[in-house]
Amino acid sequence: MLKVGLTGGIGAGKSTVAHIFEVLGIPVYHADQEAKRLMQTNPALIEKIRMAFSDKAYADGILDRKFLSSVVFNDKEQLELLNSIVHPFTIQDGKDWMKKQTSPYAIKEAALIFESGSQGEFDSIIGVFAPTTLRIHRTIQRDQVEREKVLHRMEKQLDESIKMKLCDHVLINNEQTLLIPQVIDLHEKLISLSSGGDIKQ
Repeated sequence: MLKVGLTGGIGAGKSTVAHIFEVLGIPVYHADQEAKRLMQTNPALIEKIRMAFSDKAYADGILDRKFLSSVVFNDKEQLELLNSIVHPFTIQDGKDWMKKQTSPYAIKEAALIFESGSQGEFDSIIGVFAPTTLRIHRTIQRDQVEREKVLHRMEKQLDESIKMKLCDHVLINNEQTLLIPQVIDLHEKLISLSSGGDIKQ
């Protein structure tokens, strides 16, 4: 079975692409959702977060996202600390999940594949690309946040042009090029590759 990564910057449309793959019958591990689950359920991770950010990180045993966000939002070192604690747990959880899959290929959807240094665990990586202005607009609409906050979050991710060059395949999600045919075409190529074909151009 092929292990496939799916990445892209904030607002690029990773979740949309992931959903299309799921409709095609491909299992998808959503790293962001699973990281949030682990931060609430994994005792070892909870203890590490408590030690790093104090007991205030958990109010009545429940992760206090507002507190944690206020600590890391404008502090690069604190954000890097949080990521260095959470990423290893999410990466291992994703690997464990991959081992259980039986489809021709399975996908791990994660914004920070390259930033976390986990690109080596994949046979192939898909990038989802959208122009910056469109990504900003989508994120503002989706999260109901100010433009400045979106730009601040973008600054914490690898430059989009660099990220796309590191990917094996790039899907264009600019609302002009049809997305579904691109995904179906890539799906067929990945099925072929899983059975021993060679699709890298």
